[in-house]
Amino acid sequence: MATIALQSAASGLKALNTRLDVIANNLANANTTGYKASRANFQDLLYVERAQPGVENANGDQRPTGLYVGLGVKVSGTQVQFDQGSPIRTDQPLDLMIEGKGFFQVTVDQDLGGGIAYTRAGNFTLNANGEIVLANDQGRRLEPQITLGDDVVSITIDRNGRIQVLRPGQTQLEEAGQIQVANFINPAGLRQVGENLFVESAASGPVILGEPGTQAFGSIQQGVLEASSVDPTRELIELIRTQRSFELNSQTIRAADEALQTIGQLRR
Repeated sequence: MATIALQSAASGLKALNTRLDVIANNLANANTTGYKASRANFQDLLYVERAQPGVENANGDQRPTGLYVGLGVKVSGTQVQFDQGSPIRTDQPLDLMIEGKGFFQVTVDQDLGGGIAYTRAGNFTLNANGEIVLANDQGRRLEPQITLGDDVVSITIDRNGRIQVLRPGQTQLEEAGQIQVANFINPAGLRQVGENLFVESAASGPVILGEPGTQAFGSIQQGVLEASSVDPTRELIELIRTQRSFELNSQTIRAADEALQTIGQLRR
């Protein structure tokens, strides 16, 4: 009866609503430094099997196809797309971008990812103690922690993450620290916890640390920020497709409702 159509269309509306939420979040973060766009993946639900393919009839002929009626759709998960964002030159000494694979490490609460989180946002600054921290409302410290002090004239960071500073009265650059980058076998399996941060999970695999610009690790660009990977044009196209699909599922509910009304009036 039309009740299955109602259930399938309702599941479609629910799934499309989730997809709309994901698209809206992508568009809202179109200008967020280092943000990675997400997409909603769908999968079909169970099927009512009314006839099996290959079943023989009385004449020994096999049924060439089965008879299955699906029960709708659901969102199987959201997948982060780690495409490289466009470079935005700022010429600020602590604005950093990873060109290639990898994440910066920052310290968080111990109960969140074991005290370490990972980010592609490289908008760093110095706090009151001269430590390199993220320039956000939490001031997350770069890990391993690097302290430059308050008497720095200039900061130079090479492609391998080596930090050198020039202090007043000096002519030679002084080694101040080494930035490490982190990588994962399956970065799409990282948990998203807000603030442009990810934390390790069983699906992501253990963290792999290394020096920028070596092996599979991306290199560091100083004075550059990584723009959001959101493509507004693509997201708007997906938004229109979602709206059209939502309308079609709504029409299915109307058609199923009219069919049930017709069935209900047969006894009159």
